[in-house]
Amino acid sequence: MNLQDYRRRLGWSQTELARRARLNPTTVNKAERGEEISGNTAARIAEAFSEALGERIFPGDIEGLNIKV
Repeated sequence: MNLQDYRRRLGWSQTELARRARLNPTTVNKAERGEEISGNTAARIAEAFSEALGERIFPGDIEGLNIKV
């Protein structure tokens, strides 16, 4: 699943994901559009999903994340 799929599964807006991941909503929007994000940003997103879903989600599990190497 991609970032938007996870968000929709949880019924979250981009703003809600940003709040839970302690990120700026603009950053979440960029990630969802496939723009480059840092590994730290990807980890925060994955952790927010993990906590909400009660299962471990890794950044690599989120299709389409463009993580800066």
